[in-house]
Amino acid sequence: MLIPESTMDSWKSDRSSTAYEPWLVWFDMRQESHSQEQSAVSAAQSQESERTKASKACCFCWCCCCSCSCLTMRNTNNGDNGGRNESSADANGDANDNPSLDEIRNWARSFDTLMSTARGRRKFREFLRSEYSEENLLFWLACEELHKEMNPSVVEEKARLIYEDYISILSPKEVSLDSQVREVVNKNMTEPSPTTFDEAQQQIYILMHRDSFPRFVNSKMFRNLLEKASQNQ
Repeated sequence: MLIPESTMDSWKSDRSSTAYEPWLVWFDMRQESHSQEQSAVSAAQSQESERTKASKACCFCWCCCCSCSCLTMRNTNNGDNGGRNESSADANGDANDNPSLDEIRNWARSFDTLMSTARGRRKFREFLRSEYSEENLLFWLACEELHKEMNPSVVEEKARLIYEDYISILSPKEVSLDSQVREVVNKNMTEPSPTTFDEAQQQIYILMHRDSFPRFVNSKMFRNLLEKASQNQ
C-alpha cells in the first residue's frame, strides 16, 4: 500500500498524537532498518575491495607463512630448470667427459676432490638424480654462483630466486634444513648478500658428504665408471 507523502509529513510533525503513534513507530523502524542495511552493504563492499587488492599483490614472504600465489606460479613455471644458477661447465660439460682412472680413484678418496671438479660434480649429479635428491647439489651450485656476484641488485635477485627454488616450503625442490638454519636464512633475506645462504650451503654439503657420497662410491654407476676408465688405459 502506497502512503501519500503529505500523510507521511503529517505523521512526522505530530509525534505526540496517539492516533498516529503506531505508524510513526513503523516508519522509524523502517528508516532504521534501511540505514543498517546500507551500512552492511558498504562494509561488505569495502571488505571485498581489500580482498581483491590482496589477491593481486605479489608478496615475497621470506618465511613462507602464507600461500603466496606468485611463488606457486613461479615454482610451477620453473619445472625442472634447476640449473639456472649453475655454471656453464657444470651444466654443459666438455667434449671429453670421460674421467681418467686416477681421477675416479681420487674422487673415491675425497668428497672435497669430487666437488672441486666440474666433471666430478656432473657425475655425482647424475647419481643424485637417480636418487631424487639432485636439488641438494643444485642448491650448493647456486650458492657458489651467488658468491661471485658483486652487484647488489643482481645479488638480491639471485638470492630471491634461490630462496624460492630451494628454501621455500612451497617449492617442490625444497632442501632439508633444520629450523635453526632456516631461521638464519630468513633473517639474512631482509638484506640479501653473497653470504646469505652460507649456513644452509654448509649444512647441505655435510648432508651430501655423509649420506649421498658413500652410496655414490659404492654404486653400480661408480663401478661402471671405473671399468670404463680401466678399459681406456
